[in-house]
Amino acid sequence: MRLVRLESEDDFDGWRIAARALAGEGVLPSEIVWQVGEQAFDLFASEAGDIGAGPPVATAPLRVSRQFLELARDASLHSEPERFSLLYILLLRLLDQPQALQDAADPLVRRIEGLARNVRRDSHKMHAFVRFRELADDGGTRFVAWFEPEHHILRANAQFFVDRFTNMRWSILTPRGSLHWDGVALAEGPPATRADAPGDDPVEAVWKAYYSAIFNPARVMPRAMLKEMPRKYWKNMPETALVPQLIAGARKRELAMMEQAASVPPPRPGAPGRAAVQGPEALELLAEEAAACRRCPLWKPATQTVFGEGPHDAEIMIVGEQPGDQEDLAGRAFVGPAGAVFDRAMAEAGIDRKRSYITNAVKHFKFEPRGKRRIHARPNSGEIEACRWWVDQERAIVRPRLVIAMGATAARSLTGRAVTVGQERGRAITLPDGTPCWITVHPSYLLRLPAEADADAEFARYVDDLRKAASSLATAA
Repeated sequence: MRLVRLESEDDFDGWRIAARALAGEGVLPSEIVWQVGEQAFDLFASEAGDIGAGPPVATAPLRVSRQFLELARDASLHSEPERFSLLYILLLRLLDQPQALQDAADPLVRRIEGLARNVRRDSHKMHAFVRFRELADDGGTRFVAWFEPEHHILRANAQFFVDRFTNMRWSILTPRGSLHWDGVALAEGPPATRADAPGDDPVEAVWKAYYSAIFNPARVMPRAMLKEMPRKYWKNMPETALVPQLIAGARKRELAMMEQAASVPPPRPGAPGRAAVQGPEALELLAEEAAACRRCPLWKPATQTVFGEGPHDAEIMIVGEQPGDQEDLAGRAFVGPAGAVFDRAMAEAGIDRKRSYITNAVKHFKFEPRGKRRIHARPNSGEIEACRWWVDQERAIVRPRLVIAMGATAARSLTGRAVTVGQERGRAITLPDGTPCWITVHPSYLLRLPAEADADAEFARYVDDLRKAASSLATAA
C-alpha cells in the first residue's frame, strides 16, 4: 500500500506531482491511500511507502489535455473525501484512452464534472455574497467579512479579492480558514467563527434605507432567488433580511390602494379632476415596470411584455386571456386573428375600442413550439396569479365602471377563483371592490369552432354579450 501525504485540502500541485510519479510506475488506484496532513486516514497504509515527503520522483513526462488539468484543479477543491482517488482513476483511464473525457455519459466523468461544477458555483457565490463591514483596529480602518464556503475554495479565490480591493485592508473569515490583506501582502490565518466578525456598521443603515427605497416586489421571484442564493447566505447580507418584510409591505400597500380606488366615486360625465387623481403617466410608469417583470418563467421564451392600452379614464375595461403569436411580436393586445374578430364584434355591439381599456390577464405569450410555429398554450394557475398583480394595478389606475372578462383565464384573474364561462356567461357578477363584471367567451374560441357548429350564431351570441354589458353601464348611469 502506498501512502501519499498532501499538505492541505486544496493541495492540487502535490496531488499532481504524486499522481505523475505513481502513474509512471503503473501503481493501481487500489494500492494508494491519499492523506491530507497528519490526519489518520488508513490504518493499513505503509509509512515506508510514503511518497509525499521529500523531493518528487523523476519520471517520464505524461501527456494529458489542458481540459483535464483544469477539470482536476477545480474538482480537487471539493469537500468529497474520495476526490483525489477519483482523479487518479480518471488520469489512468485518459493515459490509455485519451478521448475518454469526451464521453459525457461515463459515470466517472460525470461525477468528477459534477464536483468541479459545484466548486465553481461555490466560488461564484463567494464572489457575489461576501459582504465587508467596517471596523477600527490598531492599523486604522479594516473591512471584515464572514463567509461559509461549502468546499476548499478560500485560497483559490484570494487573488480575486486582492485584485478587486487592492487599496483596502480587509479580512475574510470562514470556518475553513481566513485571509488577511494589509494592502501589500496576503496572510493566512486559522479558522474563525461568526462571533469573530462584526455584526454591522454605520454604512449599513444608509444601504438598507436605499435598498428599501428602490425595492420592486414585481421583480422578485422567491423560488429563483432561493435557488441562486440559499438562505444560509442571507444572514451575511444586510439587504436580504429586509426582503420578507418588504414583500409583505408591498402587498399591504397594494390592498390599501385598491380599497382607496374603490372608495372614490366615478366622476360625472365631463367632470374635471379625474386625471389629477390618476393620470396617464401612472399607466406609462406601470407599463415600464411590467416590461421587466420576472414574476413567473413566461418572460424567458416570450419576445416582450404585452401590456394593456387605452385611456386612463376609460369606463370599460376589457380583459382577455394572454397575447397570441402576433401580439407577442407586435407588443400590442388583440392585433392577430382573434383581434380581428374582437374588433368586428365591438363595432357591431356599439362599443368604441379607442375609448375602452384593453388588456390581458397574462402579459407574456405562453406557447409550445411545433416546427416553425408557436402554438398557444393555456396559462396555469400560478402564472395567472403572478400576473394578477399587474391587472389589479391597471384596474386601480383606470377605475373602470364596468369590466368584461373574455375567457376562463380572464375570469379567474379578476375573481380569484376558477370560473366556468358557460355558467356565468351573459350576466353581471360583482368583483370584491364592487365593480360589475360580465363574463363571455374569448374571440379565439370562435376561431376554433368545429366545422359542424353554427359560426354565425356563436358570433351573434358573442356580440349580444358585449352589447348587454355595455347597455348595463348605460342603465346604471
